[in-house]
Amino acid sequence: MRILFIDSNHPLLHTSLEKAGHTCELNYSWTKEEIIDNVHLYDGIVIRSKIKITKEIIDKASNLKFIARAGAGMENIDVEYAESKGIKCLHAPEGNRDAVAEHAIGMLLCLFNNISRADKEVREGKWIREGNRGVELIGKTVGVIGHGNMGSAFTERLKGFGVKVLAYDKYKKNFGTEFIKESTLEEICEHADIISLHTPLTDETHYLINDEFINKFKKNIYIINSARGKCLNTADLIKNLNSGKVKGACLDVLEYEMTSFENLDTSALPQAFRELIKSDKVILSSHIAGWTHESNEKIAGILARKIIRTTTN
Repeated sequence: MRILFIDSNHPLLHTSLEKAGHTCELNYSWTKEEIIDNVHLYDGIVIRSKIKITKEIIDKASNLKFIARAGAGMENIDVEYAESKGIKCLHAPEGNRDAVAEHAIGMLLCLFNNISRADKEVREGKWIREGNRGVELIGKTVGVIGHGNMGSAFTERLKGFGVKVLAYDKYKKNFGTEFIKESTLEEICEHADIISLHTPLTDETHYLINDEFINKFKKNIYIINSARGKCLNTADLIKNLNSGKVKGACLDVLEYEMTSFENLDTSALPQAFRELIKSDKVILSSHIAGWTHESNEKIAGILARKIIRTTTN
């Protein structure tokens, strides 16, 4: 097959496909218009997040057999329309699940122990101990929303911390274990001290975490979002940080990211963002939870195997 690579990826991906007899063309600099003009020449497309594979592009791709995303989320592909045309849609959430889980744990420990603030203060010559007294994770109840690859990897990492885990997934059943209690959202709202979001971005998860949802919780809570920025309403988060209903937040993703995830949309940064970056109750990172050297290679290997399996069936 002739395969178009729209985004850069670990070289293992294209070298594995070439060893399997396919032709890979690495056209990372192509514009959307160039992609539309040439997509009919290809049997497969490999993307990350540069553009959205829309109905318009799919209609031009008359020979397309598959669309493969080097990552987890599929919101930049019109999957339903592609599959209606007989085009297989592939991704590799298994490749960065461990990285996301470790990053989420790291952010939470950083927040609980005031590590970022203390680090900054020491570099400024300040030695503040009482003002940086931390909070222990042991004994807390953690609510995990979404228990697929990312959520299950996160709950696995929580073993050994002495926490109680309540997990909810609308589309999975019977996944509870001795350590994980399969729960409803209502149970999580009743008992959780911390919630961690691990859902894809869909119409039903857009702004899932908003003012109404936050105020369903019986306790004041901590929030972790390593899923997608638009799953959380930032203005509502700020409101509840200010009121104390949210005690702190760990955000690897923001709703202000551009489609590619490579930059913030600086033309649309509202007051909520300006308040967010000033808050010492918030730990921020730049959509790097799944962005390790190891995950880069694992995603490539997993996706290569899926493509090869698809093209030989």
